[in-house]
Amino acid sequence: MSDYRNVNRANWDERAPLHANSPAYALERYVADPGLLSGVVRFDLPRLGDIRGLRAVHLQCHLGTDTLSLARLGANPTGLDFSPVALAHARSLAERCGAAIDFVESDVYDAVTALGPERFDLVYTGIGALCWLPSIDRWARTVAALLRPGGRLLLRDGHPMASTLDDAREDLLAVTYPYFETAEPQVWTGTQTYVETDGALQEATTTHQWNHGLGEIVTALLDAGLSITGLVEHDSAPWQVLPGRMTCGDDGEWRLIEGRDRLPFTFTVQARKS
Repeated sequence: MSDYRNVNRANWDERAPLHANSPAYALERYVADPGLLSGVVRFDLPRLGDIRGLRAVHLQCHLGTDTLSLARLGANPTGLDFSPVALAHARSLAERCGAAIDFVESDVYDAVTALGPERFDLVYTGIGALCWLPSIDRWARTVAALLRPGGRLLLRDGHPMASTLDDAREDLLAVTYPYFETAEPQVWTGTQTYVETDGALQEATTTHQWNHGLGEIVTALLDAGLSITGLVEHDSAPWQVLPGRMTCGDDGEWRLIEGRDRLPFTFTVQARKS
């Protein structure tokens, strides 16, 4: 199982330069506009509330655009990711934007050791993070260990029900892939990434991923000693989950063209440590 880290890290190391040059991440816009926030963080604003002065850790931060956005909202964030290539871009972006952000290279399961004794007011995890982790229980224990008493988690991620769907089917919503966490990963191979890029993956084209049911996620947080303070299911996602069947709104979120009330595409869970 430990090999999944090497397989996935190689994939993310190769993705990072493609993403850094992609119009979807628009890194130059953050340099040009000191007030720009990422679409992911803008969506989370009503639930984030006032985070000025809070010590925050952004797990699986990738290029750091969401981490930078937390800093622009007044938090004192640390970004953590296992890809050194992604972190090089994140550090460069923060420096060019004049933001004092620490970025730490570590697998998320090793975050407590990598970050040392400091405990945080906010653990933040954005879209597309949990599917790379084989054990949701271990993730929840890590989150709990990172939080100070009174600290909170805010996670928005792809809904596990949406992750079961066959995105190649245009005639119906076909449940094809596992909903619940499985011992073995789903193994995917492909040269394309999830945003428009000028290039394609050449070598590290395989990834290992897992789904985690919504009940499994909530139960893992409860078992780790956290109290659930909010759970919202959303009819939208910041990417086109089902190509050809969704439309993008002015808010940058994709929704079903027909039958929006049939399926959640993302969810937000909030939890607090007593």
